[in-house]
Amino acid sequence: MSLLVGPAHALDLPPRLQADDFLPFDAAQAKLGQLLFFDPILSGNRNIACATCHHPDHGSADGLALGVGEGGHGLGPERTTGSGDSRIRKRIPRNAPGLWNLGAREIDVMFHDGRVSVSDIYDTGFDTPAQEWLPEGLNGVLAVQALFPMTSQFEMAGNPRENQVAGAVHDRIDYVWPILAKRVRVIPEYADRFIDAFDDVDEPLDISITHIANALAAFEGTEWQSFDSPFDGFLAGDETALTDDQIAGMELFYGDAGCAACHSGPLLTDQGFHALALPHFGPGRTRMWDPIVRDVGRMAASDRLEDAYRFRTPSLRNVALTAPYGHNGAYPTLKGIVRHHLDARSAFETWTPELVDLPDAPWLAAGDFLPFEDHRERARLAAAVDIVPVTLSDAEVEQVVAFLHALTGTDSIKGRLGRPHQVPSGLEMDE
Repeated sequence: MSLLVGPAHALDLPPRLQADDFLPFDAAQAKLGQLLFFDPILSGNRNIACATCHHPDHGSADGLALGVGEGGHGLGPERTTGSGDSRIRKRIPRNAPGLWNLGAREIDVMFHDGRVSVSDIYDTGFDTPAQEWLPEGLNGVLAVQALFPMTSQFEMAGNPRENQVAGAVHDRIDYVWPILAKRVRVIPEYADRFIDAFDDVDEPLDISITHIANALAAFEGTEWQSFDSPFDGFLAGDETALTDDQIAGMELFYGDAGCAACHSGPLLTDQGFHALALPHFGPGRTRMWDPIVRDVGRMAASDRLEDAYRFRTPSLRNVALTAPYGHNGAYPTLKGIVRHHLDARSAFETWTPELVDLPDAPWLAAGDFLPFEDHRERARLAAAVDIVPVTLSDAEVEQVVAFLHALTGTDSIKGRLGRPHQVPSGLEMDE
């Protein structure tokens, strides 16, 4: 879509994002998914829910650089790391991404490293950590991704000696899901709702992890649809929808700043992977054969050397609601992450740990910045940068940030179903 913005600025703008760009989901399944999303029943110790790290009060994320999973207490930036034997054993290696527009038809890859994607490699329709053991009948990549936080020791499963779920993970990944399905189907309210929502469920014993994942996808795919931002209004022909600064920022974004080279299309992402030299800290997603603590990004999923330190391009819709920024939350502000993009290598060299606010965990603090201090790993990370430097003035940076704020939805950011008052398991929801 080309649009003349001002007397001499023809921009190649994306087509409008519209309802037809999303997969259809059943309303009854979405309502069921809402309850499951907020219910701690899907965690090993029954103490953490999907919503703990993806909460509507925090832009469908958690407001933390690195999340606090199993063993933590509370929500959002105020979440603490626990105490005593139940305290967290490890920080979540990466930033919790927002869930906006994940039901869009064009999305075929999930997670920062793309470890879940549409593929025929295992004859399941998807390439995932479950390989050939992925359950059948999943209705899309959004349902597939919903399975994996449940299997993660430090996210939802817990430690192997604490519960049956965590123990099962260490035997084989798919052993976890029947345990969780049984937990759900023995609760009468859930059983009734599944029978009502799914044509192939006639009795509680028919309920499987596939139904649970499909319900979660229906909720996530409808709850966080958002395409009513000022930018959308502008694309629809309302020339007053953007301020002068936002228009100037848009011209830079789609012009000299080069942002749209990666943040393209209606979702403002190319669905690809790029190396930005974001600084290393935290545990990373260290592979079992890595000699040091680190995070090699896409390479960990693809096993291709050319993918080293590349991470998935995030969609920028509602980006102003999902600070901090980067795959590990390295920057607390939009201005900071924009400036990093302008000259990634220089920004990497000048970044300091004071920019990131990690929840207090003295027993982990000694290792928090070990990767950042490893000069060989720093050199490898800096050498992998695949974006070119761009020069912008301070005023132009402010204009780009103003445009990014124009990507925030209006009514859509309030959600549709919201937070339930209670969940069928009777377990306490995070406050």
